[in-house]
Parts: sequence; C-alpha cells; structure tokens
Amino acid sequence: MEPSQTIEDESQPSIASVTRRIQRLSLHLIPLPFLQRSPQLDMLTCAKANKQEVDVASLSSYMRGRHREIQEKIFDFFNSRPDLQTPTEISMKEHRELCLRQLFGLVREAKIKPFRYVVEDPAKYFAISEAVGSIDISLGIKFGVQYSLWGGSVLNLGTKKHRDKYFDGIDNLDYLGCFAMTELHHGSNVQGLQTVATFDPITDEFIIDTPNDGAIKWWIGNAAVHGKFATVFARLVLPTHDFKGVSDMGVHAFIVPIRDLKTHQPLPGIEINDCGHKIGLNGVDNGALRFRSVRIPRDNLLNRFGDVTRDGKYTSSLPTINKRFAATLGELVGGRVGLAHSSVGILKIAVTIAVRYSLLRQQFGPPKQPEVSILDYQSQQHKLMPMLASTYAFYFATQYLVEKYSEMKKTHDEQLVGDVHALSAGLKSYVTSFTAKSLSTCREACGGHGYAAVNRFGTLRNDHDIFQTFEGDNTVLLQQVAADLLKQYKDKFQGGALSVTWNYLRESMSTYLSQPNPVTARWESEDHLRDPKFQLDAFRYRTSRLLQSVAARLQKHTKTLGSFGAWNRCLNHLLTLAESHIESVILAKFIEAVQNCPDASSQAALKLLCDLYALDRIWKDIGTYRNVDYVAPNKAKAINKLTQYLSFQVRNIAGEVIDAFDLPPYILRAPIAMQSEAYSQYTQLVGF
Repeated sequence: MEPSQTIEDESQPSIASVTRRIQRLSLHLIPLPFLQRSPQLDMLTCAKANKQEVDVASLSSYMRGRHREIQEKIFDFFNSRPDLQTPTEISMKEHRELCLRQLFGLVREAKIKPFRYVVEDPAKYFAISEAVGSIDISLGIKFGVQYSLWGGSVLNLGTKKHRDKYFDGIDNLDYLGCFAMTELHHGSNVQGLQTVATFDPITDEFIIDTPNDGAIKWWIGNAAVHGKFATVFARLVLPTHDFKGVSDMGVHAFIVPIRDLKTHQPLPGIEINDCGHKIGLNGVDNGALRFRSVRIPRDNLLNRFGDVTRDGKYTSSLPTINKRFAATLGELVGGRVGLAHSSVGILKIAVTIAVRYSLLRQQFGPPKQPEVSILDYQSQQHKLMPMLASTYAFYFATQYLVEKYSEMKKTHDEQLVGDVHALSAGLKSYVTSFTAKSLSTCREACGGHGYAAVNRFGTLRNDHDIFQTFEGDNTVLLQQVAADLLKQYKDKFQGGALSVTWNYLRESMSTYLSQPNPVTARWESEDHLRDPKFQLDAFRYRTSRLLQSVAARLQKHTKTLGSFGAWNRCLNHLLTLAESHIESVILAKFIEAVQNCPDASSQAALKLLCDLYALDRIWKDIGTYRNVDYVAPNKAKAINKLTQYLSFQVRNIAGEVIDAFDLPPYILRAPIAMQSEAYSQYTQLVGF
C-alpha cells in the first residue's frame, strides 16, 4: 500500500486484489490430479454414490462473506514478507520478537488498523483476527491482547476521557498493553480476586497493592517483555468513618502504567517476572506482575459503571456490587466471541490439511489393482467427514454469534446482552473443545507424516489447547449455560418471557416432552431422516428431557444437600444439558444457512453436510433416544446406515468443499497438503 493511501481504502477492492481473486478462483476450475477419483477407485463397491456437482466459487463466496478482501490483503502482505513468516524451528525469545515485528508490520506497513472496528464493526474486527491467527496463532493472541482485551477494556469499561487519551496510542501500537485479571490463586472466580486499589483522598490517588503471593497477577499476555500499560482488576477500597475503617466496593478495572515509555524499564513499585516457556503460544510473552504501593491518578479508574468523587464518595447507576460486576464482565464477552470464531478458523486449516492428505495418500487396494486413496476407507471417512461437516456447522453458528454480538454493541438491549453472554459461553466452550480433540484426530489420520512439525498439527494443537481455558474455563462456561437454561425454565412457569435463542423451550415442555409417537418412532425412510424438522425436533427433544430431569433432581437434592451440594451432585448432568442445548442452536443455524443459500449447487452441498452433522450427532447419542423409545431399533439401524452413506457422499465432494474455505497456500504451508509434487517438496525438507 502506498503511504498516502488512507485507512478507508481497506474496504475498496483494488485491481490487483480483483486479479488475485480471479486467479485463485480459476484454480478451482482446473482439475487437480490427486483430487480426482481414479478409475480403480470406481471398483470399490462398498458405497457407490453419484458425485454431486459443486460450484466452488459460489460456495466460497457464500462462506467467506463481505470481509474477504481485507483478509486477502493480510494474507498477501505476509506472503510477500518471508522475513515475517514464522519458521518451524524458533526459540522462545526469537518467536516473541518476531511476533512483535509481525504485529508492527501488520499495523504500520500493511496499514491494517483494527482498533476502531472493535466497537464500530465487530464482524470486520473478527474477520481480521481470524486471518491474523491463521498466520501464527501466537500473533493472533498478541493481536487480541492488544486490541480486544487491553484496548477493549478502555473502550468498554472507560468513558470519553479514557478513549480520548489512549485511543491513538493503542491503535498505532505506541501503547502496548496487558489485561491483568488472572491471579495465581484466582482465575475463573473473578469476584475472589485479591489485588487491592485503595483510594487516598489526600493525594486524590489509588494505591495498587498485591497483598500476598496468591494475588500476583499471573499469565498476563504482553507483560513479560513488551507491555507498557495494564488494565488491572482489583478490589476498590474506600476509607470510611465508621468502625470498619474501609468499604470494599468490589472488583473494578484500573489503568496502570507498568514501564517507562522512554526507557522501557519497570516503574517504581512494579515487579515483573517471566512465566517462561509454555506448551504453546511461545510468541506471546506471558508474565507475572506484583504491585507494591503503586500510585495512580483517580482518573485511571475505568469508571463507566462506578466512580469515585474527589472527596472519596462512590457513585454508580447500578445499585449493587453484583450488578456492577455482571455489567463489567458483560462488556468483556467479546473475548469469548473472538475465541469461538478463531477456533473455527484453526479447525478449517487442520481439516483441510488432513482431507487433502487423505485424498492424496494411497495404501492397499483390491488384489492386483493399484492402491486406493485412504479417504476411500470407511474408517477414515468416519474420522474426517463428520468433522468437515461440523466445521461448516460451527462456521455458521459463530457467524450468528458475531451478528448478535454486533447488534448488542449497537443497541445495548438488556435481554440481548444476557442472550449473547450465555450463547458466547456455550459456543466458546463447545467449539474449542471439539477443535482440540479434532486436531489430535487429524494428526492421527495423517499417520507418521502428521507427526512432522512442518505439517503443522503439533503447533496448531499446542497453540490452540489453551483456548479451552482462557476467557473462561470450558467446564465453568458450560455451567453458566446450564444455569441460564434453568432460569429460563423457571421463568417460563412464572409467566416470564424467554430470550430469543432459547425460545424453542416455549413449546418444548408440552410438545417435545409428550409421549413419543410410536408411529414416527419407526419411520426410517431417507426422506424422513433427512427432513430438517425431524433432525431439529430430535435435538430439542433431548435438550428438553435433560432440562426437565435435571430441574427435578436439583429440587430433590437441594432439600438434603443445599443448593451448592445439589449442583455438584448433578454437575455432569448439567454439563450434558448445556452441550445438548448448544448443539441444538448450532443445528438450527446450519439449517437456516442451507435454506438461505442462493446458489442451487452450493445449497445441495450444504444440505448434504448439514444432514451428516445432524445424523452423526443423533447416532452418537442413540442410547438416549432408544431409552425413551424416541427411536425404534430399526430406525436406529437406518440412521447408522444413512450416516455412513452420507459420509461417503461427502467424501466424493470433499476436495471441493475444503477448497471453498479458500485458504491460500501460505496459510496451509504443510507439504502433505500441497496440491502438486507434494512428496518431492517434502523430501527436500529433510535433505534429499
């Protein structure tokens, strides 16, 4: 980009970008040798199916959406800069410095300025974030710490004075920052944080203190080496004139400078240590922070939901500590939205590498015949085809989440805030857990070659693994979903309204919980099993039964164990309920995406993927449906048989379906996923 080109040009496709796009789409029209079924494969009689035609360009256009241009701009920038590409072998120190140079290159050379989109256009921000994470997950996390966490806390928890003072510095990377919430002894339990911010009315300052070792801020991204500021979450303590002497107003957020802007040395009273080498994400400099009577101006309190006057009086539009705490965390939900969205992006990369390898790799075959593609084996299809279908399902579900989040940021509707909070918790937990398991499955599906670091699975798996923990431990988040469902269940019987995402529960307690119809329980035709109404009803029936039964169990055990003990006694039941509900939401969004697809061939491909996703999930939990006679034995067998058949059909279009992700070679960059001369290029890497 020319230096004179403005930021607004990002959204305008240039002639060069249009040309690149045409060239990339043309590749989809040129048959790739190893993606075509060879004559000997047609000899396989295990599951004959007519291959469905797929318009890859149309499907890709439907999948990529309106922000594809800025993603391609990011890909092209890094592809043109070998010095900014992450090598397979790199030390922690080198990786951290490279990550910083990558971030500066993105913002200052490629002129990608994402900060304004955090609030103005979250969908565009998450599209940028996905592309950046595809370059290097460490870069994606460092990017997120700077703009979503540190920057987002200033925008969402602060007021105009904070935005005016810090926006430009955050945007242009002069003010590299941290998000200091987690402590050594407290992670998920944010209300239990122990760091203290005591107001001094004489000097008009807050004094930040770490009272004990357990209160040391831990795992703080950007803290060990690069950060200059931190948003520190601490208990706001005010002096009083009663016998207590002080009043604890709960956890608040404060801007705390941690390093000198000129010398980059830690400021007085601030101790910074390095958390060291991690399982993954070693391009991110995680550190530990201790505060010893660090004084900051009163204005450094991020005061959107609570403020302190010059004479030490506390003011807030929210009446209780719990309401202020909920409002504060509600504004930080964007981190969960981003992780769910990015996790799908990582799953796209892994499944593309694994499927391409499986189409290329040939092993065994009929007697005296050429070897066949390993993706023609039912076992390999069973591993990868439902995963491919799930990748599409998760994509549409997270796109829906981003849309709801964007709407929430514009309207601040209270009901929508609660809906997005629970939905983001559920999708972040479910998608990241699925992706973590799938990364190992993809590695195994590629055999010994999958174990080579150059083929990416190890790095992807290790870097993504922590997605299950930060921004909320997955088990804790699922409990939040279950708690919200129980609240909706209770409100329903008290005449309250149900939120948008949960509204199917309005009819579920009557329709879905009535005695299963003995006639429909035996229907086993393909048309019936592929009917989206049957599929969605089955998902919702399971959720409704789980909700009703766990509510009854909680009521029973509360009498003898108390509410905490009853919750713990039913915990696994609650987690299953939450997962079942999220699966229902995912399927509903997938069905909508199929119905809304304008291109006939793309719609047919998506319908096939959607049916496979739905029936595979029903089959995996077939015991639940059998136990209550929702599905008769013969129907269960039909579901299993059809699931296998659909897997084979998806296998026939797998090459086109993964091509629709439109991932450039630099992003895949695994020799086993290369479309030509793969093995000659692979062997060169080890010296032949």
